[in-house]
Amino acid sequence: MYVPNDQITLPDPDTIVWKYLDLSKFLDLLLGKQLFMSRSDKFEDQYEGTFSEPTFEEMKRLSADKPDFLDYYKNHRKNVVVSSWHISEHESFAMWQIFTKNNEGLAIQSTIGRMQEALKPETRYEQHIGAVNYIDYKKEYIPFDNDFFPFLFKRKSFQYELEVRIVSDLTKHNLFINEGVKTDVDINILIEKIYIHPKSENWYKRLVVELMQRLGFDIPIEKSDLESDILI
Repeated sequence: MYVPNDQITLPDPDTIVWKYLDLSKFLDLLLGKQLFMSRSDKFEDQYEGTFSEPTFEEMKRLSADKPDFLDYYKNHRKNVVVSSWHISEHESFAMWQIFTKNNEGLAIQSTIGRMQEALKPETRYEQHIGAVNYIDYKKEYIPFDNDFFPFLFKRKSFQYELEVRIVSDLTKHNLFINEGVKTDVDINILIEKIYIHPKSENWYKRLVVELMQRLGFDIPIEKSDLESDILI
């Protein structure tokens, strides 16, 4: 379930967020009514869950008499899971390009408030929501007085992602996490609208509509703004 954390920057509840994904992942979400959260050290960015250079230098000084100090943070990455979302009032052409293939895929539109409410069915794990801060890892400092801070900072190279994250620390559950975990979620609250890939074929659009009907979901399916007719 969602648990507030005063130290984590939470966007306004009405903030619009998006998740772009292929049909197989979308169906997995609908059929299981569970949201996949990836193990933090499995992301493509090798810096996930690590610290900036100024922070690391301070940590090395502190660990001089505490040999297990740095090992804790290295191992901690294996126990933290993340679900990434994109903040934007509108669709993103770049996000379609990055997260979908072959002109097939979908975009889920939600809000921060909906995400908070939709996480209530999950009673096993505490979940936090926070906006990602984009900094210069060579110059800027990442605080380490909160275990979630390393997972809410990224290099400026990724600033285009405009990311907000659902984050869980599963250390106390003593789990072996392979790629990630699935957490219970209320689909009808989480998903406000669905957008189908703007370059998808008509058969694909019909397939998505039919799948939603057969699965009993009455969620609005919108036409992508990126396939609107040209006005001259």
